[in-house]
Amino acid sequence: MNLPNKITLVRIFLVPVIMIFLLIKFDFGEIIIAGEVVTYSEIIATVIFIIAAVTDGLDGYIARKWKLITNLGKLLDPLADKLLITASLISLVEMQRLPAWIAIVIISREFAITGLRQIAAAEGKVIAASKLGKLKTITQIIAVVLLMLNNFPFTFLHIPVDQWMIWIAVIITVVSGVDYFIKNLHVIKKTKDKK
Repeated sequence: MNLPNKITLVRIFLVPVIMIFLLIKFDFGEIIIAGEVVTYSEIIATVIFIIAAVTDGLDGYIARKWKLITNLGKLLDPLADKLLITASLISLVEMQRLPAWIAIVIISREFAITGLRQIAAAEGKVIAASKLGKLKTITQIIAVVLLMLNNFPFTFLHIPVDQWMIWIAVIITVVSGVDYFIKNLHVIKKTKDKK
């Protein structure tokens, strides 16, 4: 197994660690900022989430630079991304920091695009990540980090940046999903024609 795939596996293994620190009530202490509580375990979970998110770009960069792209990597990398975001969103719903419908919209889009990619792969085509898709990932990561930290450091200013970011992430998620389907309608039409 090459280095990029090992990094991807580390990202997958970090997902349950993030969940443990987010959802289990450890008595490590807490910080109260402008009436909002952030526990040290939530801060630990957020740091691990950021490390996992950074490895997403790192494994892809190494794979391309050193020509280490493999079929296993093509399978594991998007799976790791989906696991990281999906598990985090569901945890935030459990923590009552995110409405369930927002998590459902984002997760549904991820499943839909994964399905589209599988259809394309069966036709021997690869659907590469678009600029909108990359922007979607960045906005989701920022929104998740802010929600995990209960809007810290913007709590001091009483500005709901976490809520703004999750709305931006939802809009870009939906728009990028529609964009993928419009640009790849020919893949779906080909599949229909074969039936």
